[in-house]
Amino acid sequence: MITLSKKLKQAKEGKPVEIAQGPDKRASIRDKLLIKEVQEMESNLPPTCKVNFDDPNKLHQFNITIAPDEGFWQGGTFDFDVDVPEDYNILPPRVQCNTRIWHPNIAENGDICLSLLRETSLDATGWSPTRTLKDVVWGLNALFYELCDFDDPLNLEAAEHWLRDKESFQEKVTSYIERYAKR
Repeated sequence: MITLSKKLKQAKEGKPVEIAQGPDKRASIRDKLLIKEVQEMESNLPPTCKVNFDDPNKLHQFNITIAPDEGFWQGGTFDFDVDVPEDYNILPPRVQCNTRIWHPNIAENGDICLSLLRETSLDATGWSPTRTLKDVVWGLNALFYELCDFDDPLNLEAAEHWLRDKESFQEKVTSYIERYAKR
């Protein structure tokens, strides 16, 4: 069995890479794109992010761990599952936060408000076939820094909490980190 690192090394060297499973199954367009995009993503990760593939034969399912090094969520470790649909890159990856968090753009059930993950967007910042997995990782990471949006929240209660009392908001974020996001 060829591991993910061997597949990426083969792709980098320009050698053909076996990505289909079974003798009769052909590789999908998605899987062909993922060979290149996973390599690009892994070589361009923000220092606060790690990517893990539970099954190296399934490049379309992986986990991203983000450990912010500054800001409200510093000290926490947040896990996200990424599932790349068969219709990728026409459709965006599906991303779910597995760590309970107090955040205006991430609901407590794990839903995420990030414009580049939207299939359609009024402001042209939604998903398009020119976006890549690297953009998804950098976008998720940015939710803990400059893209944290208190003006267009998914978790309205968290955004209102921040507007009402920033000190109390930080205390609740810290409490959630201590309970749910410590490694």
